[in-house]
Amino acid sequence: MDIFFKHIALIIIATSLATPAHAEPTILTGTVTHVRDGDTIEVGKVPIRLNGVSAPELKEPLGPQSKQFMRNLVNGKHVRCELTGAKTYDRFVGTCYLDGEDIGIAVIAAGRALDCPRYSGGRYAEFELASSREAIKLPNYCR
Repeated sequence: MDIFFKHIALIIIATSLATPAHAEPTILTGTVTHVRDGDTIEVGKVPIRLNGVSAPELKEPLGPQSKQFMRNLVNGKHVRCELTGAKTYDRFVGTCYLDGEDIGIAVIAAGRALDCPRYSGGRYAEFELASSREAIKLPNYCR
C-alpha cells in the first residue's frame, strides 16, 4: 500500500478514535487527480465517495455523461473535503467543495445524479431534476 495512503488512513482512523461522534469531520484538501465516475473522485491518491450522492454507473444511461460532468467540474482543481470517517470499499466518504460550493449539489442540479436520501437525509432532493428521476435508477441502498 502506498505510504501516502497509509498516512492519510492512519490520520483518519486516529482522529475518529480520539474524538467523540459529534466532533468536527476530518478535512482533506488537495487537487483532484482523477475522476472515477459522477460520485467518486480522487484527491491526490485518496479516493472519496460523495456522501449522499448517487450517480449512475458507467454502463448505465447517463453514466459516462455524469463522469464527464464531474471531470469538467473538478479535475485538476483544488477541493476541500469533509470526511465522515466512514469508508465504502476502498473509498472514504465525504462532502467535497470547490470554491466553497458543494460539488454534490452541482452534479445533481446538472441532472447527472440523484439525492441518496438514506445517506444525505434528503439534503440534495430539492436540486434534483424531474427528468433525472426518470432517467437515472436510484439504487436500493439509497432508499
